[in-house]
Amino acid sequence: MHDQFDVSLEDSDLLVEVELTTNLIIAASESDDALSQEQIDAILGVVPQPRSES
Repeated sequence: MHDQFDVSLEDSDLLVEVELTTNLIIAASESDDALSQEQIDAILGVVPQPRSES
């Protein structure tokens, strides 16, 4: 008999967000100063986009 309450709950997007947040918390707790924007971007894996010249 199938148990309707036996379900797997996993949200892959949420897991990624939790990992990124955890990485930021760890980096901030290990730093003596505030993290720079460049450090935060590196932790989050942000790749700077070149600015288009107008």
